[in-house]
Amino acid sequence: MAAAGDSTLFDENFTITTFDQSKYDRVARIGATSSDSQTVMTLDINTDLYPLSVGESIHMVLASSLALDGSKDDNKGWRDVGRAGHGGEATLADMFDYVCHGKLYKFEDGDESGQTIKAYVSFGGLLLALEGPYKKLTPLRVDYLYMLIKK
Repeated sequence: MAAAGDSTLFDENFTITTFDQSKYDRVARIGATSSDSQTVMTLDINTDLYPLSVGESIHMVLASSLALDGSKDDNKGWRDVGRAGHGGEATLADMFDYVCHGKLYKFEDGDESGQTIKAYVSFGGLLLALEGPYKKLTPLRVDYLYMLIKK
């Protein structure tokens, strides 16, 4: 996704493999596998805002900024960044259906070979866990990031 400048940290298509809504009414924990089968994702998602089901494909981007030119948006609250429909300038968020801002809180080795790692992000209590090749997930070593999803 070249339009996002250098703010794109991770860009992948996933197919949803599991869906568990047994713990909460409006939150499901989904499991998904990347199109190249190298990355596995577990994600808590608000099903009222964004309903998903097993077998669906989603496109997920993790980015350090919503600015299309990749510039940092540190001086604004993340909710104020880009409201294209509200007189603001267009952002990466305008191209996606579900957008969250969260904190990367843990990295750990994925397996004994050292070829895979796991990254954990919290979006206000909704969690994302990614496990995949070291090369693909290393760019995620930032404090805060945006998750953007579309079908």
